[in-house]
Amino acid sequence: MTRQLDPTPLVRPFARRRLHHLRTANAVKRQAAILRHLRGKAGTTRFGRAHGFWDVEKVAEYQKAVPIRTYEDFWEEWWRPEFPVLQDVSWPGKVPFFCVTSGTSSGTTKYIPLTRETLKQNHRVALDVVAAHVATYPESALFGGRSFVLGGSTALVEEAPGVRSGDLSGIVAKTEPWWMRPFTFPPPAVSLIDDWDAKLDALVEAVGDKTITSLAGVPSWTLILFDRLERAYDRWPLEELELFVHGGIAWAPYAKRFAPYLARSGAVTREVYPASEGFVAFADRGPDDGLLLAWDSGLFFEFVPVEELDDLEPTRHWLATIEPDVEYAVVVSGPSGLFSYVLGDTVRFLETRPPRLVITGRTAYMLSAFGEHLIQTELDRAVTDAVEGAGGAVNEYVVGPVLPAHGVGHHVVYVEPAERRDLDAAALARAIDAGLARLNDDYRAHRKDDVGMGAPEVRLLPPGTCAEWLRRQGKLGGQHKVPRVVADPDRFEGVMAELDALAAG
Repeated sequence: MTRQLDPTPLVRPFARRRLHHLRTANAVKRQAAILRHLRGKAGTTRFGRAHGFWDVEKVAEYQKAVPIRTYEDFWEEWWRPEFPVLQDVSWPGKVPFFCVTSGTSSGTTKYIPLTRETLKQNHRVALDVVAAHVATYPESALFGGRSFVLGGSTALVEEAPGVRSGDLSGIVAKTEPWWMRPFTFPPPAVSLIDDWDAKLDALVEAVGDKTITSLAGVPSWTLILFDRLERAYDRWPLEELELFVHGGIAWAPYAKRFAPYLARSGAVTREVYPASEGFVAFADRGPDDGLLLAWDSGLFFEFVPVEELDDLEPTRHWLATIEPDVEYAVVVSGPSGLFSYVLGDTVRFLETRPPRLVITGRTAYMLSAFGEHLIQTELDRAVTDAVEGAGGAVNEYVVGPVLPAHGVGHHVVYVEPAERRDLDAAALARAIDAGLARLNDDYRAHRKDDVGMGAPEVRLLPPGTCAEWLRRQGKLGGQHKVPRVVADPDRFEGVMAELDALAAG
């Protein structure tokens, strides 16, 4: 493989300057300015007029005028009556795109407005990710090859004239700046493929003669690609890969399985925190140093203590008032007409100057059917430690509550190992139980003497079961993810029936 002309040395001084700015500039002052800009842009919209955007100036005044809202709140009150043509509803002009995303814990399809300003925000933070890598590694030749984005199809659905919907990664790829095209992969014809298996086959064939220096994707689907590449070629075709950008799901369960692949080229990893509503944060330092909040990208951020999220008047922090080691729900305002919108994720800050955080889970992924208050990071840790302690590796897992007609309830944990091996479900259940009790005081209290909650039950799934489950729902590949936690007992009952049937078949 022959590298293209590498402009990375020319880019490096700009990357260093940008990274220095993100780490040292006054983020609080900039966030206040972003909020003023957003209010000014949306002041003449129906939403802006209804909330008196022209009459508020300070952050506290804005927070008093605009209550926090979930997607469902926005959809029912502001978007659904006008969908698919949102003209001057909560952002000036007509919204050109809708990102179609499945609510992984609820099963509900969501249509998230996506404007060209938000797409620019996505591209801006993507460049910040590149800047962090290039500035950190003096020998980087990142622009000497192509950037491979393993995403959804760029085939979009026309909802109305001038309004299209589709997968976020497909929309981003479809609208990438012209100057990025010589540096990106896959080619348009492959990007259009909607069938995930066919797309993987096409990607495997197309990548053979390309120099790929960076790759971005959801870890679960990237592993499938890597396995196919290994089977298809006598040599490792990603021998020039130096950066793997991952996000969307927790990295810990996959880290050991990726290590041999990444070691072949010496590639490093960099975690990102993307969302359909905007790019939130990215790793600017090492893998254990948290993610730098994208405070200079065009989004305004608020943070609500998780335990207050359902209160009528929760405490609403912003960068001027956040504290480390507090579990916050993320609330965003941005140029797609989302104002004080509950994103659905939970974070904890490691530092506040600059704001650096870790993702702890999702508000919908808090499992507390019995008052146990488990968050996703605790479940990830307990399940991963249990399976690895038994000599295996986790491919996927799904957990939810079972509420019997009589007696105490319990959790059922479906575990799909990476390989077929003789794992003991009862032993795994004991290890997960002990791990959760060690990590979470509420869980331990509710498990004491089996009074508040019974012991968890583990059901093992053959490798590939979860992928087949997604396939049957039409959600295979791209940005689709297996819901690790299904907190609604009624919905989980249906999930159990589907997974049990697949495992038995």
